[in-house]
Amino acid sequence: MTTIDLLIFDCDGVLIDSEPVASRLLSKALQRAGIEVSAAEVHRRFTGASETESRRICIDEFGLVEVDQVFMEMQTQLYDAFARSLRPIPGMDMLVRSLPHRKCVASNSTLERLRRSLGLFDLWAEFDPHIFSAEMVERPKPAPDLFKLCARTLGVEPGRCLVIDDSVHGVAGAVAAGMRAIGFVDPADPREGRAAVLKQAGASLAVEGAEELAVALSAIPFSVERKVPEIHPAE
Repeated sequence: MTTIDLLIFDCDGVLIDSEPVASRLLSKALQRAGIEVSAAEVHRRFTGASETESRRICIDEFGLVEVDQVFMEMQTQLYDAFARSLRPIPGMDMLVRSLPHRKCVASNSTLERLRRSLGLFDLWAEFDPHIFSAEMVERPKPAPDLFKLCARTLGVEPGRCLVIDDSVHGVAGAVAAGMRAIGFVDPADPREGRAAVLKQAGASLAVEGAEELAVALSAIPFSVERKVPEIHPAE
């Protein structure tokens, strides 16, 4: 089994429980715009998608005209909702703090959303400055661009990276980048059959919750943490 040098974590749905909050607010904004769609359907259809992809879905699949207004309305309420009710995925903060491995975040969220969601918790400091947003690359997940940026910046070969992601987009992007992926399932996720869906997308295995993830990581050979010169994209 290949030794792993870098862990790459998705954010929403893996580190923090932000997706139900965002799904509920987007559903309400769409309903006010005349699109009858439940929070459960929004959660199923939009989880893991970048904002650009989410806007495309609204236009192409839901026939939404006032897409800017809907997303502006949702964003106006989103960060207040995060400040009131957002929580880390149970056990994930403790797990991340215990990991001696090199690690980073690769998220389809914007940098502003990452700062105003993940940035509410000590988890931010566990990854900072290695927090990567889809805004940093031309194509978001499921393209491999974001994962390749992580590997290149931290000086790690793609084949020695392991991605933990809860979305089909993330797993597919990791595989396309030449990386192994673990599919993560939030124990509170209402969608059925998530483990099978993530394995079908290319995950080597699927785990439910932080405890199962810890067990899976303990069985994977990791290299001793070492100092590696970072390669910055602008250089």
